[in-house]
Amino acid sequence: MRALMYGWEFPPHILGGLGTASFGLTRGMALQPDMDITFVIPKPWGDEDQSFLKIVGANNVPIVWRDTHWEHVKHRIGRFMDPQKYYDYRDHLYADFSYRHVNDLGCIEFSGRYPDNLLEEINNYSIVAGVIARTEPFDVIHAHDWLTYPAGIHSKNISGKPLVIHVHATDYDRSRGNVNPDVYGIEKNGMDNADHIITVSNLTRQTVIEKYHQDPSKVTTIHNAVEPLSPEILAIPDKKGVKDKVITFLGRITMQKGPEYFVEAAAKVLSKAPHARFVMAGSGDKMDDMIRLAASRNISDRFHFTGFMKGKQVYEVFKASDVYVMPSVSEPFGISPLEAMQCGVPSIISKQSGCAEILDYAVKVDYWDIEAMADAMYSIITYPAMHRFLQEEGKKEVDNIKWEYAGQKVRRIYEQVTNR
Repeated sequence: MRALMYGWEFPPHILGGLGTASFGLTRGMALQPDMDITFVIPKPWGDEDQSFLKIVGANNVPIVWRDTHWEHVKHRIGRFMDPQKYYDYRDHLYADFSYRHVNDLGCIEFSGRYPDNLLEEINNYSIVAGVIARTEPFDVIHAHDWLTYPAGIHSKNISGKPLVIHVHATDYDRSRGNVNPDVYGIEKNGMDNADHIITVSNLTRQTVIEKYHQDPSKVTTIHNAVEPLSPEILAIPDKKGVKDKVITFLGRITMQKGPEYFVEAAAKVLSKAPHARFVMAGSGDKMDDMIRLAASRNISDRFHFTGFMKGKQVYEVFKASDVYVMPSVSEPFGISPLEAMQCGVPSIISKQSGCAEILDYAVKVDYWDIEAMADAMYSIITYPAMHRFLQEEGKKEVDNIKWEYAGQKVRRIYEQVTNR
């Protein structure tokens, strides 16, 4: 089974959970011996793990003919892809895009991030997808998140092959209901044109059915999973409870993630446990507001804002934490509690998160219930037996939530849409 996948980020260069999920799922799927995955991203950096899939950078695929020598192509993109591939793509140019801004190889440049001109990059990505879909052999198209839906639709229209889209989040989650009509339009069009829709939770599935008016029989939930910890991560020393008890929030500091509820709960915990410490790891548009809120509650001296963290840094924070809290207002899934629980960190999650559907050994509270959140934090850092129970049972639970199983479910959907 050959899958042409469209994504937007891939480790080690990630800006959120999408890259982590893309990596885990593809690696889990690659355990199937006949699975062949070509994974397209806007801009590779050259240090991605390609041992289990093939990565194609949209910024290395020409859309305008350039008469270039092999040595020049090799010099420019040799560390990202075989120069012959460039010429293969060049043989499948399908329209005159000479009016567009391209580089010396006839390729569009991409930021590889989420720039201010994101809608333009999404459109450019779908243009490049036209060349890729005419060149690569594949049986099914799989588009991750709304940014890649136009590329998936274009590929389907060209090839006639079935399109599966993967909904990692909707704009209803990101905006607390204040939906951007452009984004909603792209999401709705992707869903309408998909042969099947995968959602990361039943919560998201309901949103897709109710808000985007999709046929329930076309929408399947496949929960995310977690990668086993590498020897490098396992070797990080455990610093939790060394002196003060540390309670951590880790994620984008945005409206969707409910950071203000964490700060308010922290103030209540500190009134009873003054030696607790709180870490808010991440960055986002609400960070300055959270710093001011902590100051207004007179808890700044017990609060640490670390900025954005990724890779090993994330696990260093977990290994120094006694409790992890994810108070998201609307979280399609939420991989971070699973990662925390892998490290033996008891976790408190909002009932409004998709991962709450599969976790029995995390404490669940409504995101707005600051009293309940504070009580859970206080109890876990105060009662060793409770901490130990959640630590041990939580780790056992997440160690059995594997990407390999999610990959098998995706494969069944591929077989369904390709009639195999």
